[in-house]
Amino acid sequence: MIEIKDVKVVGEGCDKCDALFEATETALKELGCDVKPEKITDLVEMVKMGIMSVPALVVNGKVLHKGSPIKADKVKKLIEKMK
Repeated sequence: MIEIKDVKVVGEGCDKCDALFEATETALKELGCDVKPEKITDLVEMVKMGIMSVPALVVNGKVLHKGSPIKADKVKKLIEKMK
């Protein structure tokens, strides 16, 4: 089982990015994870991470989803696949 250490929601701070951030917070709570997601809005940091399509969900350094907001149940499924 993989330990979730680092969760980032990457985006420009738009409504879609905020929706993904909220869905991620909800999913982490439902999974019983104590990790708090971090918002990354710096364009330079996004490019360094190789993310050109936002919003994006990054867990433990791995991009799990990018390009659109998703609901909490989908975030949970993506995180559970890592475990």
